Amino acid sequence: QVQVEESGGGLVQAGGSLRLSCAASGGIFSKYAMGWFRQPPGKEREIVAAISWSGGRTYYADSVKDRFTISRDNTENTVYLQMNNLKPEDTAVYYCAADYVYYSNTIRTGTDDYDSWGQGTQVTVSS
Repeated sequence: QVQVEESGGGLVQAGGSLRLSCAASGGIFSKYAMGWFRQPPGKEREIVAAISWSGGRTYYADSVKDRFTISRDNTENTVYLQMNNLKPEDTAVYYCAADYVYYSNTIRTGTDDYDSWGQGTQVTVSS
């Protein structure tokens, strides 16, 4: 089963950008659908974006559409989340997750769909 580890979080002013990375190891990365989730303080964990293992299909939460971009590099076993025009409400711990799937265009959007989770990386957006 693949293990994942996030990096790239930090403190940024509103309107700024960050790129999160999620490095995977221990599995055939190209067979895993990947997702980014976040958990704001005192709230439930929620889906931010997801990508199929082919990279050909993506999903975005309405709150991040047109600001965030998920992508993956199967040669580097890494998935990215480019976050632009950040807002204070984007402040959260961001988690990467992986799920083994059989079909190249399968995406997963539920927290219960994923088997492997990282430890999370803090993103703080100041106003």
